Amino acid sequence: MAGIGDIVEGTVTSVMPFGAFVTFGSKESGLVHISEISAEYVKDINSVVKRGDRVKAKVIKIDDDGKISLSIKQAAAAPERERKRDKQPKQTHARPDSFDWTARDFEELSFEDRLLRFKHESEEKIRDTKRRMASKRSGGYSRKGYY
Repeated sequence: MAGIGDIVEGTVTSVMPFGAFVTFGSKESGLVHISEISAEYVKDINSVVKRGDRVKAKVIKIDDDGKISLSIKQAAAAPERERKRDKQPKQTHARPDSFDWTARDFEELSFEDRLLRFKHESEEKIRDTKRRMASKRSGGYSRKGYY
């Protein structure tokens, strides 16, 4: 029996407008919803998968009824993420004055550094908002008497 997070290889048994049914393992089957077929927008599912295709999919959900939800998109992205993670050298120390961190670096920061980052980003957003509002106030037809 497949568990959540497992990568399974199976055969597409039927294709519907909303997704594709895949049979894998010992007579287990699951649905790959059209939104989980590809990272790109899929207008016609038949252009991506066909009955009889062999696909790799990740188990993303198992309902109480035993219905299995699969994702081809996440199965393809998982090894790619691992390769990217291995290629990037790990930073030993994230500087609090450098605000281009990855999510991984953010997890390694202390509470004070996270708070400093939040404060800096908030101040930038407020400054940008004030600039936009000031430029809107300075002109426009209604200020000059035109309607």
